[in-house]
Amino acid sequence: MRKIIVITFMSMDGVMQAPGAPEEDRSNGFRWGGWMAPYSDDFTNGIMNALMSHSFDLLLGRRTYEIFAAYWPFIQDHSIADKFNSIHKYAVSGKPMDLSWENSTLITGDVVAGLRQLKQQEGPDLLVHGSSRLVQTLLANGLVDTLTVWTLPLTIGEGKRLFREGTQPVDWKLVDVQTSPKGVIIASYEPGGEIKPGSFVGDNPSEAELARRKRVAEGG
Repeated sequence: MRKIIVITFMSMDGVMQAPGAPEEDRSNGFRWGGWMAPYSDDFTNGIMNALMSHSFDLLLGRRTYEIFAAYWPFIQDHSIADKFNSIHKYAVSGKPMDLSWENSTLITGDVVAGLRQLKQQEGPDLLVHGSSRLVQTLLANGLVDTLTVWTLPLTIGEGKRLFREGTQPVDWKLVDVQTSPKGVIIASYEPGGEIKPGSFVGDNPSEAELARRKRVAEGG
C-alpha cells in the first residue's frame, strides 16, 4: 500500500498560498506570493535534495498541477525538474482538465474513492506539494500518512490556510524536527490516534467556577 505524504510550506499564522513566486496564485487578490524565497539556504536546499532522492509519484490538486506543468517541463539540467518530469503525476480535479505533462493521470468524479483506491495500489509513495484544496480533502478523510510542515518565521494575515473547516480532530505524533539557520522549522508528523483530553482543574470546582460554567452554558 502506498503512503500519502503531504509537504506544505506555511507562515506562522498558517498561510500556505503561493510560497514560491508572485504570480503563483493571486486568487482573492493575494499580494504576498514568493514569501518563502528569502528563507532558502544551503540547509533547506539540502533537505529538499534529500527528499528528491527518494522514490515517489506526485499527487497534486488542479491548480498546483497547472502551475507545475507550466514550469517544470521547460526547465533543463535541474535535478528537481528531471525528477518531476520523469515520474508519474496524479492530478485531482472535479472537472476535466488538460493533462499535457507527460505521465499524468486524472482523478475525478468520486475523488475520495479514487484516492483510497490509489493508496491501495502497489507503487511508490504519493508526494503532495501545495494543493490547498486537495490537502483539505485528505485531512478531512484521514488519508494523510505523513504531514511535513515547513513553518517560516513570518506572519501574512491573509490567504489560503493549511488547517480549515473539515480538518478532523487528530493527535499528531512528532517524528522529526529540524531548524534552519534562517529560522525555518521543518517538522514531520504521523497520525497518532484520537485526541485524549485531560484537565489541569481539580475534581472540586469552586462555587464561582460552577457559576461561570452555568453562564457559559446559557450563552452568557
